[in-house]
Amino acid sequence: MEQAMEHRPDTFRFGDRAGRPLAPSFERRRLQLSVLMILVDSLAIVGCFFLAKVALAGGMPTFVAPAEAGLLLPPYLIVGAYQGVYSIDALGSWRVAISRLAITMALAVVLVLLVTFYASNTHIVSRGIFTLGICISFITLIALRFGQRRLTERSWGPNILNRLIIQDGGPRLPASNAFVVDAESHHLFPDHTNPEMLDRLGRYFKNMDQVIVSCPVERRGHWSFVMRAAGIRGEVVSEVLEELGALGLQRHDGFTSLIISSGPLGLRARLMKRALDLVLTVPAIVVLSPLMLAIAAAIKMEDGGPVFFKQRRLGLGNRFFEVYKFRSMSVAGSDKDGTRSASKTDDRITRVGRIIRATSLDEIPQLLNVVFGDMSLVGPRPHAVGSLAGHKLFWEVDHRYWHRHALKPGMTGLAQIRGFRGATDREEDLSDRLQADLEYIRDWTPLRDLGIIIATVRVVVHDRAF
Repeated sequence: MEQAMEHRPDTFRFGDRAGRPLAPSFERRRLQLSVLMILVDSLAIVGCFFLAKVALAGGMPTFVAPAEAGLLLPPYLIVGAYQGVYSIDALGSWRVAISRLAITMALAVVLVLLVTFYASNTHIVSRGIFTLGICISFITLIALRFGQRRLTERSWGPNILNRLIIQDGGPRLPASNAFVVDAESHHLFPDHTNPEMLDRLGRYFKNMDQVIVSCPVERRGHWSFVMRAAGIRGEVVSEVLEELGALGLQRHDGFTSLIISSGPLGLRARLMKRALDLVLTVPAIVVLSPLMLAIAAAIKMEDGGPVFFKQRRLGLGNRFFEVYKFRSMSVAGSDKDGTRSASKTDDRITRVGRIIRATSLDEIPQLLNVVFGDMSLVGPRPHAVGSLAGHKLFWEVDHRYWHRHALKPGMTGLAQIRGFRGATDREEDLSDRLQADLEYIRDWTPLRDLGIIIATVRVVVHDRAF
């Protein structure tokens, strides 16, 4: 989609009020696609509940929507509209679409459960049909999102937004999937005192979903003024904001500040992550309690020392907390500061310790940390203060190390399932896992947490555990 206007003189005639704009408007087509997806989702949900009813009740159902579908569909559509399931960014990205779809389905189900709990006529709803219908519907809607993405790419190409980049003496911007205009060669100036120039700029802006201007500091105010007057989504590139990593602006009474950080997860996302932790952790503790008792007995019988090893580690917000593990080393050899990494020939490791470390069973007590709220099932692994990569402390290798504590530490994480675990004998050993941790924080979704938990099962026993 990258195009320079000088290569398309037939599509825009300067000074001609009848001249066509740089790009066609996608608004009507986006609206049509959104309406189509609402209809398709509705039919899919009703159809899936028909299948669930056939599978569980037997025979062919009448051509009347099952009551279970009628209960789910209204809250699903209402919550979906609020969540932006059919918005532009969801239509353009299957990752965004699936994430919002999962949140919408979960909230809709919760609303239905609340309604049926307080309603008196709950006998009209079959729990089996409702549960199976939800599962089939969710899988079907995910499949539809992949089909929707292909339809979108076929209709608009890789980008469903019309983006215009105006180069006016500032840093050169990557021009992928954008219309690019050089302000000087096209005689464009942000002059708000010249109606003819404002008209000229307005026709460049027409049908653009986003206009980005790269210019020197002294012209940023002028460009900001004309873009605001044009009623478009306008952006001005700032090297200072890039250096600070600013997220946006916050207006206060009498002054404006830059938002440098806001936390990776909002309240709703944190509640979802916490709910997922508790739903999985509490049953896991119950199921694993016999194994935990057996390990505790074996540790106690070997040398009579304490069952648990507690160590101060860095957690959420760079605050300290005590992590719990089954003790796998001799009492005298336990390293409270974590300055010495364990090795395969480490004489501090006990016989029981060697078994539970190789199978990651020494980590099971961290389920208690999850219940207490110090940790999450998935997140960046917590490290001891004195941990070294090569001969340097972790934060001396890369100052971004502190950024990984923007989320609760986890029992497992993206770095672990990618194989970045074990001793950090080299600085590169930390760099790989740090990059994975920052990626996880940046791109967190509930589905990704579930995927990491499932993938962890495959790497519980690993050759770097000793």
